Amino acid sequence: MVSKIVVGAHYGLKDWLLQRFTAAYMAAFSLVFAALLASRWPLDQQAWRALMEGGVMRFFAFIFILCLMVHAWVGVRDTWMDYVRPTGLTLAMHVLTALALTGYAGWALSILWRL
Repeated sequence: MVSKIVVGAHYGLKDWLLQRFTAAYMAAFSLVFAALLASRWPLDQQAWRALMEGGVMRFFAFIFILCLMVHAWVGVRDTWMDYVRPTGLTLAMHVLTALALTGYAGWALSILWRL
């Protein structure tokens, strides 16, 4: 009898589904956002402000940003795990990536709610 020893973190299916969900949301939001922009053409500052003034649009735009950050995290984390061999360097790259993505999300939030 052959015993298979399973090791590792087992991210596979969960992360695959997470990336597909975030990609689907980002694609749908992009299509809706493009249609909204096209309906307000030519776009000037007042039209842009009117579009982004509603809390609903800001909410869905921020969900888009969060999906983008999660999508990027999964992809970059997998890249670090696959190609960076020293464990300490891998951990450092994970921490730096997480800090950068958190900072980007915070920056996007401040931009969205400052309009």
